[in-house]
Amino acid sequence: MPAPSRTPTTFLEILEQVWWRLDVALDLEMLEWSAKLGALEALEAGCTAIIDHHESPNAIEGSLTVIADACAEVGVRVSTCYGVTDRHGADGARRGLAENDRFLGEGGRGMVGVHAAFTCRDDTLEAAADLARRHGVGVHIHVAEGPDDDGAVERLAQLADDDWLLIHGVHLPDDHGLRGTIVHNPRSNMNNAVGYSRPTRFVNAVALGTDGIGADILSEFQLAFVAARAADVTTSPERAWDWLEHGWTLFPDALDDRVTWSYEPIEPWHLAYTPGVHPIDVDIGGEPALRQGRSVRVDSAEIRAKAAEQATRLHSLL
Repeated sequence: MPAPSRTPTTFLEILEQVWWRLDVALDLEMLEWSAKLGALEALEAGCTAIIDHHESPNAIEGSLTVIADACAEVGVRVSTCYGVTDRHGADGARRGLAENDRFLGEGGRGMVGVHAAFTCRDDTLEAAADLARRHGVGVHIHVAEGPDDDGAVERLAQLADDDWLLIHGVHLPDDHGLRGTIVHNPRSNMNNAVGYSRPTRFVNAVALGTDGIGADILSEFQLAFVAARAADVTTSPERAWDWLEHGWTLFPDALDDRVTWSYEPIEPWHLAYTPGVHPIDVDIGGEPALRQGRSVRVDSAEIRAKAAEQATRLHSLL
């Protein structure tokens, strides 16, 4: 990716100069091969189900179906949504809401996505919460990831529900009072230098995520453990493992999947200190998806080659 014109030094500058530049350049063909690559790398890491939200402000309509179909081709389960935002004006927010509505209305598996409170007007947040209620799903929203979103608690207090996913929560107060599951993303938080969320302080349920930095949830567990232990040396690997296991309550279908690992036992104290553990075979929904570390449903070399072509095309537009 071409470097930004100047080196970003704050979280907001990282968003403005890196991620938001990428978002506006995306089209549906890029999304297809990016989603296939993400699903393939998840499978190769032993992760059979993905929950994520997505933004492509110049290619909104149909984007969620493209992503869902791409993951289905690889064989990985996905729950997806469009991250609504007012960064691109009221029409951009309206189109984002409409894409969530269309996808869910057509039977797609997902939630209603919101980027973050600080990039949305109050009426947009209210519209997203209302749409989620009408479809019987939760809202997937980044909350207090950085200091720029410090007003999130007050703005979401009357909207958040138990089925919401509150992503990050780094700058949430201990007694924030928001309903929903907090999703802890240690690698992403370190990468953006936004701080450590100290998830053990919350009364909310906590799940473990990656914020899109791959889908190697076993590696994320290992990092989550040492990050927690750095803050409190009495922390056990079992606490970070609890966060990982909570993912099954968010995507219970994955309990039907089976992974044969390169190591035994699959137990938190062993795994916390054992590098290089990887899947050998994966069955998803009773059907083979990975054998001897290789996908049996798609050509992994083709996906990587096509994704590289699309990345080059994407970067040429920046």
